[in-house]
Amino acid sequence: MNSLSRPTFVDLFSGCGGFGLGAELSGFKNIASVDIDPNLQFSYKLNFPSAKVHLADISRLDSDFWSVAIGDVRPDLVIGGPPCQGFSRIGKRQPEDPRNSLITHFFRQVLILSPKFFVMENVEGILDSRNRYILDEALNIVGSSYDVIGPFKVNALDCGAATSRKRVLVVGCRRDISMPAIQERLISPRICAVTVCEAISDLPSSLRDPDVTSHDYGWWYCKDDTQLSKYVKDLRKFSPLVGAKFSKEMLKSGMVSGLMKTKHSETVVRRFSLTPPGAVEDVSRYPRLSWDGHCPTLRAGTGSDKGSFQAMRPIHPAEPRVITVREAARLQGFPDWFVFHPTIWHSFRMIGNSVSPVMSRYVLGLVREAFDLKDVA
Repeated sequence: MNSLSRPTFVDLFSGCGGFGLGAELSGFKNIASVDIDPNLQFSYKLNFPSAKVHLADISRLDSDFWSVAIGDVRPDLVIGGPPCQGFSRIGKRQPEDPRNSLITHFFRQVLILSPKFFVMENVEGILDSRNRYILDEALNIVGSSYDVIGPFKVNALDCGAATSRKRVLVVGCRRDISMPAIQERLISPRICAVTVCEAISDLPSSLRDPDVTSHDYGWWYCKDDTQLSKYVKDLRKFSPLVGAKFSKEMLKSGMVSGLMKTKHSETVVRRFSLTPPGAVEDVSRYPRLSWDGHCPTLRAGTGSDKGSFQAMRPIHPAEPRVITVREAARLQGFPDWFVFHPTIWHSFRMIGNSVSPVMSRYVLGLVREAFDLKDVA
């Protein structure tokens, strides 16, 4: 698609770009991406070389900021996943967590930008009785200007991913535009889930192959396998509009990034070895993947402001080790050309914080259909 003919989008709380990637692959063109965390945003600049990336606090953005950032242009779409730690069902649930107010700021930005559509995602916990009022009050900000679908839940598995990742979505359509007939497909996707085997069985082993270093993103050779699953073939495809040039060149030469090793003690290796596929290891409480199953939700861990805690990483189905960054990326649905960070910890935080690109492409692909309508285009 000609880049000049593509509808535009603004990506709020952009992180590494899982949501933005779905927008780009659905036919939207980025005109601005905003996040406050430079580590999470690190790979956005690499993977979206034409994107306008801003390191900023969304709670402080006003019309003056947008006048400088995008001029008189109004985006066709605004997407975003405000930080959700206060709503999470894992760990402490704190409705008073100041990050929860960022949902309000998301809708305040929608009101300023006045896009034709918006899509917001968040964790299931936002619908819990102790939290729901925060979402309802935030939606009131745009209630008179937008027709809204949701909130509703979608699992990335049902959109064709290899990992279970349930998210709450809210889709808005400006009232001067006809709401497209996409509600049923939005709420009830029916795409077959992908198994762990289909997603990662072709990737090289970080145990058997030579050491790879982290400073160059952990590149190593992929198997030249003609029996790749359709899922992997799709993730190995290039897009002319996104992706770092150096990463695409490496992939063309048969190499993939994210294969840095995680070192385990002999005791941990022994415990992992004794854990059957599909079971949970007794001490670490890490789940062991099974080839014919699906990956549980990949967690992000915490940033330096919250103690830099490492999240659970699943154990490989055939080897006594946790999965690599590339294996996590595959399970989440990132293409093989997508690069994260030279360090394992930051890379897993990026993946764990991201929307599955498989899910975002499905959802935003339906929104993109609306722009074929005469009253939207």
